[in-house]
Amino acid sequence: MAKKTAKNEKIWATGRRKKAIARARVAAGTGNIVINKKPLGEYFKSELLQNEVKTALTLVEAADKFDIEITVTGGGLSGQAGACRHAIARGLVLSNETYKASIKSAGLLTRDPRMKERKKYGLKKARKAPQFSKR
Repeated sequence: MAKKTAKNEKIWATGRRKKAIARARVAAGTGNIVINKKPLGEYFKSELLQNEVKTALTLVEAADKFDIEITVTGGGLSGQAGACRHAIARGLVLSNETYKASIKSAGLLTRDPRMKERKKYGLKKARKAPQFSKR
């Protein structure tokens, strides 16, 4: 759920992927991205994950117009990066409606529904069965 607090103030947006949940605060600024009170490069060491987080900002060419503070919990690093991307995209749309067309066409507003399948009884994992023995 995303909500707007006041005009020209901070905008809060939530993003999810797998088991990860990210809450992003988007405000006008100089382009600083802070995740769990650490700079982006310190939290996500991989360049690939850093680029995934910044996808929406580079798409609308607003990388230096917003300061973003994110709190992310749950999941692994890949899921957290996807959740951050989703939260930033939703926050940008709330801040400026003109961004919606390009962000939506890139598929950044759609939550990725893929989750880990639950383990079933009688099986070793979700689908892996114990070894069959004929005799």
